[in-house]
Amino acid sequence: MIVSLGACSSVPARFNDPKSSSVALAAPEDTRLGAQFDGAARQQGGKSAFRILSVGVDGFLTRAQMIDAAEKTLDLQYFIFRGDETGRLLTGALIRAADRGVRVRVLVDDGDTVAGDEQIIALDAHPNVQIRIFNPFVYRGHNNLRRTLEFLFNSSRLDYRMHNKMLIADNAVALIGGRNVGNQYFQMDPESQFADDDVFAAGPIAMQLSATFDEFWNSRFAVPAAALNRSQRSGGALSERRRRAGERSERHLEPLKTDGVDYVARLATGEPYAGIIAGRLPLVWAQAQVISDSPDKKNVDRGELPGRLMAEQVLKAASATQSELLMVTPYLVPAPDELKAIQDLRAHAVRIGILTNSLESTADLIAQSGYVKFRIGLLKNGVELYEIRSLLGSTRGSGETALVSRYGNYGLHAKLLVFDRKRLFVGSMNFDQRSKHLNTEIGLLIDSPELAQQTVTRFERMVQPDNVYALAWHESTAREPGHLVWDTREAGKAVEYTQEPARSWWQRFDLRLLSWLPLDREL
Repeated sequence: MIVSLGACSSVPARFNDPKSSSVALAAPEDTRLGAQFDGAARQQGGKSAFRILSVGVDGFLTRAQMIDAAEKTLDLQYFIFRGDETGRLLTGALIRAADRGVRVRVLVDDGDTVAGDEQIIALDAHPNVQIRIFNPFVYRGHNNLRRTLEFLFNSSRLDYRMHNKMLIADNAVALIGGRNVGNQYFQMDPESQFADDDVFAAGPIAMQLSATFDEFWNSRFAVPAAALNRSQRSGGALSERRRRAGERSERHLEPLKTDGVDYVARLATGEPYAGIIAGRLPLVWAQAQVISDSPDKKNVDRGELPGRLMAEQVLKAASATQSELLMVTPYLVPAPDELKAIQDLRAHAVRIGILTNSLESTADLIAQSGYVKFRIGLLKNGVELYEIRSLLGSTRGSGETALVSRYGNYGLHAKLLVFDRKRLFVGSMNFDQRSKHLNTEIGLLIDSPELAQQTVTRFERMVQPDNVYALAWHESTAREPGHLVWDTREAGKAVEYTQEPARSWWQRFDLRLLSWLPLDREL
């Protein structure tokens, strides 16, 4: 087995079955959504329409309702598609869309979708559904040891992942941002809730997003489900998905409740999507730019092929900031050129505020071990550094419902930048080395003071002392060496920690151990 695994340094030959190329809907204006936003965009001088969705459950509801509203095509591209309740509900919605004649294309990365693999691949048996897996593992089972062994002997290939997240209906409206598909990303799992953002987008920008989807869909990394485990895409497997997800009516869907809130009942109301489409929930019209990596990013990064590297575009936008740069990122492991950009901005008195995860809130201890090496340097450069607490004092701006907020398992997953309160970046890219070199990413640069101010307001609410640890560096004195402090507020009183807040002493030990390992490019 080890010999065969070691031979797979590129996409295995067994996955190179002939596949047909396909593209997005050529005439979206022939659909109701396309006609509505085509006319509106003309009146707005070719701008596109946007609305930021920061509330977790709204991200789930809008996805399901967009799927239900599609008339001709649906394109989905995700890093993770869980097989939990929200994953099953969305799978059921996709089956119903395909049953009414909608062409469904789903492209999913294979790095972390083990729990939803059969659920997604089963849909490929439907005549109106096509499923492709990005850079798949050869082994299709759930044995973690076998997957780990395959990764170890094929790391040069399998470490390259597609981190993009978006959903496009009728090539007319889209949802793009940082959320994967799964209960925790929609803040509906009391055990783990991630703060994140989606942007609902309509108008010309939707066609630009579709163009990037087509590029990935037709790339050599996108392997049709037919080339994988064929038993998972049989008619019987599809029938089982129908039974579990519900075939035609909402009453057949498995109830999803968190702390007494029935999300299936909320789904049936049609909100917030209906309000967005009808104009009750206002859209902001603005100029915007899609920025994305090429599907062959790894080769582009090495200089072996021409193509796009979106980190360069984001850095260019950040470097042009004149007065203020605000950032929200779950992982912060800056590269040398990014550190230099921060130093240059601070030399010109640009305010820089960064909100990231604390040790107690992080979902990735390895990434955290890279981040801790940069904190003191950032603080000495005058950067405002905030670490989110796992238990918030106030849920305003957090995306959490009041019911689930008391569980205290909150963490950041959003990826946001605000430039001078005039321009905004929202997308899938974390500000770490993995997103820069090993993951493909996508996002939007939106020129909108209104949306930028909305995000600033959210940032300011999130960094209130009840919600974060505000870091500070105390210089050494004759009495004590220099040290970090974590300032916060608990029960209405100011508190200062001189030892890093953590879930346990063992977590601190693990962090220290990981920080000694040579993992820089994996961070």
